[in-house]
Amino acid sequence: MMYIIWIVVMIAAVILEAATFSLISIWFAVGALASVIAALLGAGTTVQMVVFFSVSLVLLAATRPILKKLLPKGYIPTNGELDLGRTAVVIEKIDRMAGTGRVRLDGVDWGAVSADGKNIEEGVPVTVVSKGAAYLTVQPAEKTALTK
Repeated sequence: MMYIIWIVVMIAAVILEAATFSLISIWFAVGALASVIAALLGAGTTVQMVVFFSVSLVLLAATRPILKKLLPKGYIPTNGELDLGRTAVVIEKIDRMAGTGRVRLDGVDWGAVSADGKNIEEGVPVTVVSKGAAYLTVQPAEKTALTK
């Protein structure tokens, strides 16, 4: 019956790893799997716990430093964040009252709104200040340069 507890521990560790990507709890999932095998082979609870902690800690100590070297370090910006601060061109007048406005950024047309609510004429270079799901919030490029 103890093998059921180890299966629950294994599933919980996998869920925790999936939520955090910390490369820590995954090794406890492997340790729990080893304990499931030990339980099915008839090992006592103490042996199962020793197997769990031994396998988990050995794998953690042996593999985590190697994987940390192989994985990218630091913060990795999303595609949306990469567009912030970039320059686009207004291809349809941005007019809050009329509900119009489009810009072109890297050959892609986006719906656009003005950051300060003012109209921006077609052909004006603008800077992306935020990005929504289907639109960009922009302000005239020269205004951005003055505020930096």
